[in-house]
Amino acid sequence: MTKDVIALTAKMPDPWAVLAGLLSGGRDKLVGTRGEGAVIQLCDPEGRPLVSVEAPLLVSVEGEAERLLGATAPPVPYWWTEARATTGVAEAEQLAGTFATRLASLLGGSAWPPDAAGSLAVVKTDGVSVAPEPAAAQPAIDVLTERVAVVIQDRPVVAMTAWLSDAFRAAAEAGLGLQVVSPAGTTLSPAVRDALGGWPSRWIVQDERDGYYDGLTGAVLRWQDGMFAPVASPDATEDDPRTPVAATFQEVRDTGERQLALTFRMVHPADDRLVLGGGLETVWRELTGAPPAGWGTSEPATLPWSPRRLTDVAHERAPEPTWFVVVGNRDRPALATVRITRTEAGVEEHVTLAFGYGSSEQPPLDALPAAAEALATRHHLQSMLVQLRKARRDVAVPPRFEGPGVPLAFVLGAEEVRAMPGDRARRTPLAEQPVTLGPRTRPALYYPLPGDPSDLSGWQDFEQLMRHLKGA
Repeated sequence: MTKDVIALTAKMPDPWAVLAGLLSGGRDKLVGTRGEGAVIQLCDPEGRPLVSVEAPLLVSVEGEAERLLGATAPPVPYWWTEARATTGVAEAEQLAGTFATRLASLLGGSAWPPDAAGSLAVVKTDGVSVAPEPAAAQPAIDVLTERVAVVIQDRPVVAMTAWLSDAFRAAAEAGLGLQVVSPAGTTLSPAVRDALGGWPSRWIVQDERDGYYDGLTGAVLRWQDGMFAPVASPDATEDDPRTPVAATFQEVRDTGERQLALTFRMVHPADDRLVLGGGLETVWRELTGAPPAGWGTSEPATLPWSPRRLTDVAHERAPEPTWFVVVGNRDRPALATVRITRTEAGVEEHVTLAFGYGSSEQPPLDALPAAAEALATRHHLQSMLVQLRKARRDVAVPPRFEGPGVPLAFVLGAEEVRAMPGDRARRTPLAEQPVTLGPRTRPALYYPLPGDPSDLSGWQDFEQLMRHLKGA
C-alpha cells in the first residue's frame, strides 16, 4: 500500500534541510522535479520516482493536523511537508520515513504517522526499481487502467490534499473515473465526497468480511474488467441487479450526534468591487457567533479566514472555476466547500456547509430565518435548502449508513420569487405558508417544512413544494 509520510515542523524546510532529507537514499540517488518544481522526486536508476515530496505548506489554521491526522502539531504557524512513497516498494516507504524524520530532527517537530519515523541513516536501495510509466507518471495515482485511476490512501481521514486534487484533475483530463481505496476505520472528508461524482468514481473500503465495499452506498465490490465494480447476487436479473450490501456498512450507530446542513447558491452581478465569501461568513456568524477559522484550495486549510484573499484567488483564476474548502474551529466543527464560476448571469457561488453537534448540543434552528434573510437581502441569494441529519459531530463521513437528512426549510431568493407568475410563490399547498424576508416590494420567501425532524416526512413536503413552484 502507498504510504504518505508527513513532517510537521516549527521552522520552514530551507533548501539545506530538504537536501539533507533527500540524501536519505544516498548520494547516488537521482533527483527529479514535476509540476514546475513544486514536486521533488527521489528516483531509481531509470529516473522513475521512489518518493515524491510536495512543496511545504505553511499552516496558519489551528486544528487541521488534529482533524486530518489525529496528530499534535507545533503551534501555528507551522510547516506541513508531505512525502509519498511509491506503491509496492518497501525501500521507498523507508526513504519517505527517513526523509520526514530528518526534517523533524533538523527543524523541530514530528513525523506522521509515528510508526513511519525511521532512523537518520541512509536507506539501502541498491538495485531497487519501480513500475514503468504511465502508473508512476502521476505520483498521486497508484494503478491506472483504461477505465479508472486508483489512489490508495492509508490515512485516518481521506482529505482533498494537493495530491488527491491532482489525481482528480488528471483522471478528469484523461476521461477516467477516480477510485479511492482506504483501509477499514478510515473516514472521508466531505470535500472528497462532494468531488467523487458518479460512476465509476468510488470510495472503496477494505473489509475483513466482504473484501471491499463502496463506503458511500455499501455495495460489495470486486476488481473486475479493470476497475472496482459491484458484485451481482446469484439471483440477480438485468432489471434487478440485487447488489449485496456489506454487513459493516449496515451497522448503524446512533450516537445522538447531528449535523445541520445547508446548501445555497448566490448569483452576484459581475463587478470589480465584488467580494466573495461574504454570504458564507454571514451564515457562519448567525449560526455560531464567529466567522470561519480558515480556508484553502486543498486540505489542510492553511490560511486564516479572509474573504478579500479568497476573492483575489478566484479573480486570478477566472474565467476558470475555483474551488475552496472552509473550516471551523475546535469548539464548533464545521466544513464548507465553495465553488465559484463565471456565467452569463454573473458570478455564482455554490456553497455546501455542515455544522456538527454532540448529543447534548442543540442546533440553533431559531437562527435560520435571520441567516436566510441576511443572505437574501445582502448577498443575492438564489435558493437554499436546510436539513438536519444524524451524522458525526466532527463532520467526517464514515463508511457506514448515515441516512438522508430531513428538510427543515427551503428559501427562494427575491429574483426567483419575482420571476414566478401570479402569486404561485406565496400560496403553496403546505399547511404553513412562507415567511416574507426583506422588503415587501421585492421579497424573498422562507418556507418552513412541517415534517417531523425525527423521521423522513419532511421530504414529502419538500417534493410537494418543488412540484408546486415548478407549476407541475
